[in-house]
This record gives sequence, C-alpha cells and structure tokens, in this order.
Amino acid sequence: MSEPRTAVHEQVVDGFGTVRILPLDARADAAVVHRWVSEERAAFWGMNGLTRGQVEEIYAHLDTLDTHHAFLVEREGEPAALLQTYEPDADRVGECYAVQPGDLGIHLLLAPAGPDGPRHGWTAALITVIATYVLLGLDRRRIVVDPDVRNEKAIARMLRQGFEKGPRVVLPEIDLPDVYLPQKQAQLAFLRREVAFPG
Repeated sequence: MSEPRTAVHEQVVDGFGTVRILPLDARADAAVVHRWVSEERAAFWGMNGLTRGQVEEIYAHLDTLDTHHAFLVEREGEPAALLQTYEPDADRVGECYAVQPGDLGIHLLLAPAGPDGPRHGWTAALITVIATYVLLGLDRRRIVVDPDVRNEKAIARMLRQGFEKGPRVVLPEIDLPDVYLPQKQAQLAFLRREVAFPG
C-alpha cells in the first residue's frame, strides 16, 4: 500500500458523497490508470496499446514538470476519474489560440461505469467539483479544454456544462525524447469563472 495522500481539494456532493482530488502517484496508480486508458472508450486519450510500465513512465515524467500535473479523483474512497491540468502557454495548445492570463487547461477521463451502470448526474457533478478546484481553489479565470473533434459526446457534455465553444484547431505533432503526441484535430472550449460561479 502507498502512503496516504493529502487531497488538493475535497468536496461533499449531494447524492454522490465526498469527492477528493489527489496528486497522482505514478507507481501506485499505474494499474488502475492503465486499465482505464486501455479501454476502447478511452481511445481519444491516446494511450491505447501502451503497457502498464509505459503508462507509469509517462506519469512519472509528468510529475517532474512544473506546468503539467496529474490527479486521481476519488468518490467515497474509490477511484473515479483521472484529471490532468496544464499551463496552456507551456503546451502545444498554446500555439493554437490566444492564451489569456488565468487560463488553465484540463483533460478528464472518467472511470468506467460500475456494475449498476452510469449514475445519472455524476459527470455534471464531477465537472462542477473540478471547476470549483480550478477556478476558485487555484484562483484561475478560465478553464480550457481541447477534446478531439470526433469526441462529440465530450464536446456536448462541456457545452451543457457552460463551456463556450472556441475554434477548431490542429494541435501540432510533438516528437521529443520523453514525449510523443500525434497531430490532433481539436475543438477548443472555455469555461469562464463568472459563468461557472455567477455573482
């Protein structure tokens, strides 16, 4: 067992219990993350076909960066989602739009539904928790997302959640010794703090 981790954010959500956002432990969480990213539904995450060791290496590398962070989201103590945050001006997305002060990018991968199937309202509740953490806890002005243009379900979910549709962009290929990312057609969307938390 790994050492207990201190949550960077904890919130009680009506109907869903306590949701905690914990720093990802690349080694301790490799098995669960590898299981999630290997599923066909996670194809847009870009890690299908990787070994558990490769997934662990990617997140161990991410942990060395000051601009990109990974988190395990738990609901009532059970792994529920993988969250990544990044500074857009230190990421390829920053080449594709006018980054504003206070922007923070996120990537979100939900855990597969349990044996009883998906719980109605959970995704919306989870995004609200993440928005609370980023926009209020980290004092950011705007959340940036860049889902694959083919990921219509994710795009529709973000727009229902109050995100404003931005431009379609082509994220350039990155081919570095520690990181390879293929070119990606992305739909940018933005959630402003005053929209998420009016008044």
